[in-house]
Amino acid sequence: MRNVSKHWLLAMVVIVCLCDPAPAEAYIGPGAGFAVLSSFFVVFLAMISAFIALLTWPVRRLIRAYKGRRALKRSRIKKCVILGLDGMDPDLVDGFFERGLLPNLAKLRDTGTYQRLGTTAPPLSPVAWSSFLTASNPGKHNIFDFLSCDRRTYMPKMSSVHIGGPLREIKLGKYRIPIGKGDLRVLRKGKPFWNTLGEYGIFSSIIRVPITFPPEKFNGVLLSAMCVPDLRGSQGTFSFYTTKSADEVEHTGGEQFFVSRYQSDNGRVKGGEGGAGGFIATHLVGPPNSVVEGGGVTKCPFRVEIHDESTVTVHVDGQKVKLQKGEYSDWIKVRFKMGMGIKADGICQFLLLSTEPEFELYVTPIQIDPEKPAMPIAQPFVYSVYLAKQQGLFATLGLAEDTWALNERILDDEGFLHQCLEADAEREVMFLDSLKKVKRGLCVAVFDGTDRIQHMFWRYIDSKHPAKDGQGGREHRDAIEAHYRRSDELVGRIVKQCEDEGTLLMVLSDHGFKSFRRGVDLNKWLIEEGYMVLKEGASGAKYLKDVDWSKTRAFGIGLAGIYLNIAGRESQGIVGDNGEADALRDELCAKLTGLRDEARGDLAVSRAFNARKIYRGPYAGEGPDVIVGYNAGYRVSWEAAIGQVTESVFSDNVKAWSGDHCIDPKLVPGVLFCNRKLKADGARLMDVGPTVMEMFGVDVPGYMDGKAFSVAESGGAFL
Repeated sequence: MRNVSKHWLLAMVVIVCLCDPAPAEAYIGPGAGFAVLSSFFVVFLAMISAFIALLTWPVRRLIRAYKGRRALKRSRIKKCVILGLDGMDPDLVDGFFERGLLPNLAKLRDTGTYQRLGTTAPPLSPVAWSSFLTASNPGKHNIFDFLSCDRRTYMPKMSSVHIGGPLREIKLGKYRIPIGKGDLRVLRKGKPFWNTLGEYGIFSSIIRVPITFPPEKFNGVLLSAMCVPDLRGSQGTFSFYTTKSADEVEHTGGEQFFVSRYQSDNGRVKGGEGGAGGFIATHLVGPPNSVVEGGGVTKCPFRVEIHDESTVTVHVDGQKVKLQKGEYSDWIKVRFKMGMGIKADGICQFLLLSTEPEFELYVTPIQIDPEKPAMPIAQPFVYSVYLAKQQGLFATLGLAEDTWALNERILDDEGFLHQCLEADAEREVMFLDSLKKVKRGLCVAVFDGTDRIQHMFWRYIDSKHPAKDGQGGREHRDAIEAHYRRSDELVGRIVKQCEDEGTLLMVLSDHGFKSFRRGVDLNKWLIEEGYMVLKEGASGAKYLKDVDWSKTRAFGIGLAGIYLNIAGRESQGIVGDNGEADALRDELCAKLTGLRDEARGDLAVSRAFNARKIYRGPYAGEGPDVIVGYNAGYRVSWEAAIGQVTESVFSDNVKAWSGDHCIDPKLVPGVLFCNRKLKADGARLMDVGPTVMEMFGVDVPGYMDGKAFSVAESGGAFL
């Protein structure tokens, strides 16, 4: 398959990256070790990649040509473009259609196809997108939730990725020099359908599709998304600096720093005493210093010079950054020194919230610098460097929009919305670049704004929601409608790039949305029903620390459902892994299905599923034993998700996070638009990949669960 543009793109990736060597860097994964990538290694890796690519290109070309000859003859398209709008809801779309607000999507509906798209059980983004890219059910791809349960400790852990340090190190006095690369593994199983396309010579460009971290090698370019950590190894830890009293509770999801204002190096001023002026001296926190024994966390000092009630200058890492109240800085590079020439580079943004009467400053999670990646976030490794050279710095954190900062009212609606729009704008530049350069092949990009904005602004469209409307500052009551209109405009711009008759365009979402008014404490319910027992005198601390495992048969952790405490599987299991376990699953499903919230007179649980009956494949036993399909308006409570027991089964959700989709999958289908007519009754998200493969003339592997849609030719006839 002739494709000059794809080879030009890969060549440019390598050339651009080699022009600017990156300094030494390092990274600490969540709870497990340290991986170092020096500037030499980054450049060496790029050079070796380029050399191997050039050396093996003729052989690879012949192999792909041989395998791709049949696919090329059978291919019905030159190019496939998939635009993912995470969380776009069909009920809202239909309402906006009636008001004439989505003209570009309406045109796709009228000239091609529009229908609902079946999601997964549970309808969580990591589960759904994993089924999208592998065309398989969770029993084959091994992703059931954001979190999974460690069978030995009962502690939650990341479900999709393992990040560990090198197994060996050299000790030189107080220094610990790692040998070899860190243990970085994707826990999602199954092969993405674009990997199979690549085996037939079909090039793919994949931009920010969830659960693609760490990136896997294939014939194409990819920038990872969901589960890419920040530089501290977390899924996003913001920093909040304030002169307020230190007796306030630390904010969930972030770290709070209590600082003092100084008029001079010797003169301290509390709060707003002394009027405008003065300065703040503090630091940013980076990854733990595992290079030096007992080194603690690394720090990057910075100083804030206060000019007046709305203007400051931040002095950080040799840079001067002027801030206006309420306006974000650009992405700022910061560096954390660890010793022996090893440094960790990251990027962050500063937002001045207040100088009077108290000083308040928000700093985004410190993210991996895409221009100097401390660990692989792209395929090839240097692709993120290429993107940064093309368009400037951009967010790399898997969940780049800081929902917890809005939940904790550090950010107001305006501050959060800015992050959503900026993240989508960054990836639009990437996507349009791919659409122009890839003449033949697959282009996929997922935009998160629809999902994040609905999570945080649903309180404005649900008059029954218990959350207070305003979160301080300017309110955005029309935020959801406005973003659907922005998404429609994005579709219009993408359609213009897909006017060739040989291009198949799909616009889709992984699930829909509903209100989240009330939380359900599954563990409290399990205690009341006699399935869980706490230690005597315990109050139910988080992470299931107060559970008496010798008497507990079932427990809840994560968003998806309930695990059984099975003998031989859990370290302190007591339930027999035979007919006893399956009978208990059925018993729990029967009791949970139809569970009512008597205080509100509403149905709380629509259906509960025996996971062994809905999943198929080698990993069917790795997830929860019971999947809870909540009714609209309900979801697992915040406390229960982290294994903490509260005083009541039902409670109001008063956070800004007011919309959700972790409910019965039949209540939150996604959407599917196409620029051609489809015959796709009962269409599911996992059917998209096989459809693309068939359109490119590639046989769908038998292990995939998805089935291809019937797609009309550009003239409208089905073949």
